[in-house]
Amino acid sequence: MKIRFVSKNDFKVQEVQQILQDTGVEVIAARYSIDEIQTENVDSLVRDKLLKAFKIIGHPVFVEHTGLYIESLNGFPGGLTQIFWDKLQADKFSTLFGSGENINLVAKTIIGYCDSMKIHLFEGAIKGTISAEPRGNRDFQWDCVFIPEGFTQTFAEMGERKNNISMRRLAFDKFKQFLKYGNV
Repeated sequence: MKIRFVSKNDFKVQEVQQILQDTGVEVIAARYSIDEIQTENVDSLVRDKLLKAFKIIGHPVFVEHTGLYIESLNGFPGGLTQIFWDKLQADKFSTLFGSGENINLVAKTIIGYCDSMKIHLFEGAIKGTISAEPRGNRDFQWDCVFIPEGFTQTFAEMGERKNNISMRRLAFDKFKQFLKYGNV
């Protein structure tokens, strides 16, 4: 089975191909840019993005959206993480949010899949903290500032080990179950 994954982020495409490699599903990268609605309602954002992707592709397709929900900011930026990150970048992000009484946050991934008939959503979330300074490779956005709960390294420092515990992994494990067994 071939499923298109609409993303221009090569790091996400590689991660997803690795996570889904044992499912018998061939993930085909569809490198399109989808204009995302700007909203805090991430389910609406993913559904809108998915419908736009399906209109372009016309075959079973999935999209993914990952966001950070900073506890001291009442869950902001959530669905607006990309804009937030693009403005702040790693150093400023750590300076603003990596020290103080509350450096807790949740990283959440939502996958939207359209099988031509219906939309399906799959979510994975992991708690963590913000590092006081960026650590590790900075190529994959905020991986260099996110320390998952129970660990001392940032996702960036973990390298591929991150794929065993990440929010993306948790969401894709649910997606894998759906692909193997249908609606479970």
